Amino acid sequence: MVAREFKKRRAVPIELRLNTLSQLFQSLDPYRFRERDLDRNAEEFIVTWARELPSDGALEILIHLPSSEARGEGQSDIQSAISRHFSFRAEEATQDLREQFAIGRIYLVMGLSVLTACMLSAQLIERLAPAQNWTRVVAEGLVILGWVTNWRPAEILLFESLPIYRRRRLMRRLATARVIVMPIAAA
Repeated sequence: MVAREFKKRRAVPIELRLNTLSQLFQSLDPYRFRERDLDRNAEEFIVTWARELPSDGALEILIHLPSSEARGEGQSDIQSAISRHFSFRAEEATQDLREQFAIGRIYLVMGLSVLTACMLSAQLIERLAPAQNWTRVVAEGLVILGWVTNWRPAEILLFESLPIYRRRRLMRRLATARVIVMPIAAA
């Protein structure tokens, strides 16, 4: 057997060039950086860039700041703020999944109940008026109606959850991204 060496994938950088550190955080949020939310534009930029990168590697967020700004706050404070923000977003996605599955289960119970009622009604109609064309049409229509009522639960439980899983995975990756503040020399 040939032993394979797997190289550790280098972290993929997401780079932001800012004039001030305050551009990274919401201006209406009164808390210090560690507790503050990211600015919507900054978050959207980071998330959009992260979506375009390979999904199996580690991420790095490189923040280029003027030298005077880069010295102001500790890198660990910025790392903590960004990590906390994306951890919160990942938890939001987890809550969205829980809510989606709860709704999906309710719809599934309703859909299966309608399917059962439709199938029983179809059998009853066929027994009451056997060998008539209209009974067959009505019975088949009821069965189709029963199955159609289960389309939405299947859609919710099977298909609509995938984008939320992907968003949660991305937010978790961003929460663990290493943040590096790089000073820019004044021109």
